[in-house]
Amino acid sequence: MWGASESSRPARPSPRCGCATDHNSDNTTAMLREWLEAVGKDYHSVAWKVQEEPSSYPDELGPKHWSDKRYENLMRLKQEALTYAREQRADYILFVDTDSILTNNQTLKFLMAQNKSVVAPMLDSQTFYSNFWCGITPQGYYRRTADYFPTKNRQQVGCFAVPMVYATFLIDLRKEETSRLAFYPPHPNYTWAFDDIIVFAYSCQAAGAEVHVCNQQRFGYINVPVKAHQTLEDERANFVHLTLEAMVDGPPMQRSRHISLIPKPLTKMGFDEIFLINLVRRPDRRRRMLASLRELEITPRVVDAVDGSTLNSSNIKVLGVDLLPGYYDPFSGRTLTKGEVGCFLSHYHVWKEIVSQGLERSVVFEDDVRFEAAFPARLQRLMEELEGVQRDWDLIYLGRKQVNAEDEVPVEGVRNLVVAGYSYWTLAYVISRRGAQKLLAAEPLSKMLPVDEFLPIMYDKHPNEDYKRHFAPRDLLVFSAHPLLVYPTHYAGDSNWLSDTETSTIWDDDAKMTDWAGSQKTLRDSRGGASHLRATARDEL
Repeated sequence: MWGASESSRPARPSPRCGCATDHNSDNTTAMLREWLEAVGKDYHSVAWKVQEEPSSYPDELGPKHWSDKRYENLMRLKQEALTYAREQRADYILFVDTDSILTNNQTLKFLMAQNKSVVAPMLDSQTFYSNFWCGITPQGYYRRTADYFPTKNRQQVGCFAVPMVYATFLIDLRKEETSRLAFYPPHPNYTWAFDDIIVFAYSCQAAGAEVHVCNQQRFGYINVPVKAHQTLEDERANFVHLTLEAMVDGPPMQRSRHISLIPKPLTKMGFDEIFLINLVRRPDRRRRMLASLRELEITPRVVDAVDGSTLNSSNIKVLGVDLLPGYYDPFSGRTLTKGEVGCFLSHYHVWKEIVSQGLERSVVFEDDVRFEAAFPARLQRLMEELEGVQRDWDLIYLGRKQVNAEDEVPVEGVRNLVVAGYSYWTLAYVISRRGAQKLLAAEPLSKMLPVDEFLPIMYDKHPNEDYKRHFAPRDLLVFSAHPLLVYPTHYAGDSNWLSDTETSTIWDDDAKMTDWAGSQKTLRDSRGGASHLRATARDEL
């Protein structure tokens, strides 16, 4: 939030800055003080209110429970700020909660230019949640409307009248109707829920102050609130996930240059090694993956991928690579591409490293991965439960495309794990030393096909019997996380999609180009299984 505000202020006139923080159980106050000391000179004046003790409310059930006392305190603080702005004869007041992360440094200018009584920038999240309602019942409850998703998804673009905005919004104090707005005490006729958001929505309605939300630009993000029984760690995991999503979809969040950050302790999550396969000519992907893993507190070992585009027919033969007799892509009818040869060799070299170094448990990532929320905790729990039931395993998909629609058998005693059926993709998996040994023992280079076709053969789930007869034994023990823990960053047809395996040349013909149009491997899963939205976050609220 602070990083964005540093680049969002209009040059003239200098605005006044007001900050309030209280009931903290972390280092928020120290961070706020450090930030204000650095940027305070850029404001006309700075007022801040801090209350270190107590760190909790007497009627709260936990740090994320919004009790009446907590709501009242927040409403009083907002009313105090509103009153102060009026006393200073300010033209506008901008409210920004700390769960709002503005990334557009023109947000304030944009909102002022709309000439609205109350106006909010629409904030994006990693779910269907946002900072506005399109409908409200006569009792003050949320009402689902046909306008919400077209607005949230920017299928309709503009500034729209809505009954409620929150988290970040601008009030034009020059307008007569806004002189009647209040956060506290609630309106004399108020009978809705005791909640600062609802109280202000009612105040706008009673004052005749129209409220708008604008979605013409990407303004920033809002962190999805956790439930009352959840913890600060749950909220932190949500925020980390939001940060990772912003790295993929953009615009990325901007850290304040004035806040001292304690380096995060990086681990291998209990594994012997974390491999990250990346083409040297894709430094943007490397940077994003390293930044993502750093946010997740994971330290990887970067492996330079074999670049299929640099291979020619001669040196492919020198490497001992030959095509599996009779292999053709099941969708396009083409044969193997050089990109697919490079991809296979990259994974093959990782498997050799696992065996030579005696690494019992490793994770392998490709560089186009989008992580699910709380990825490290969910993976570690899965592995602990698997160890607890003493089930043998060789490979576990963390992300894949399930080819067949049939339900897969769950693993007894392990939540969120199934016996894997025929699958595409190798974007992320856990592999054991024994599993790597089995894959190498199959001597796949002399009968190569795409690596994501080879794996299902090795666990005997590939539908092509002619392919399978070239490999024995086919006893790889393969499972899959369910729901998946990672997804591709992009799919074929997306504006930012890029594939070095699909867009390539034929493995033994340098002149014959290919593209993704004939293959459906990289298309989004039509069954919806490849959605990166969390299953627990299907509602807007």
